[in-house]
Amino acid sequence: MDAATRPARGFSAGYYVAAMSKILATPGAFYRELPEARAHKNAFGFLMVSAVFSTAALIMTRPLENPVLAGGIYFINALGMTYIAAGLGYLLITMLTKHKILFGRIFSIYAFASGVSLLASWIPLFIWITEPWKWLLIGIGLSRAGGLGWRMSIGVVLVSVVIIMLFFWSLLPLIASIR
Repeated sequence: MDAATRPARGFSAGYYVAAMSKILATPGAFYRELPEARAHKNAFGFLMVSAVFSTAALIMTRPLENPVLAGGIYFINALGMTYIAAGLGYLLITMLTKHKILFGRIFSIYAFASGVSLLASWIPLFIWITEPWKWLLIGIGLSRAGGLGWRMSIGVVLVSVVIIMLFFWSLLPLIASIR
């Protein structure tokens, strides 16, 4: 176990850098070695730091009318969508399988994957790279740290993506009426 995967007393900058390096270099090994204890706390810290960096980069690189409001919305979206996706994944796993897994474990998988993709997602058009990469990392995490088989991991990822897309597609008339 290295600094990125061993249980720590608390989240630190060193942990963030080590975890980021390990996820980018060998995501399968990172998730396979992810400890049960404190993983969700370190994952939340990882996600928070990535969301802060991503929000700061967005604010500094775009001409915004109200940067505080835009930054707040972007930051809350980064955190909120991770919780929503993790919750959806947890529901799908518990409904479709007999696999017992704690929500904290699922959240860890989703938070680390989202944290990695957030660092580049603020760049225009990079969403076409970062979103598939995030979902690929989630699939790897579900199979390595979540104990699901590859087929079930792929199924959970695909159904999650479809449900999230349909949800936002259903919101388009509401959003269009507000503008």
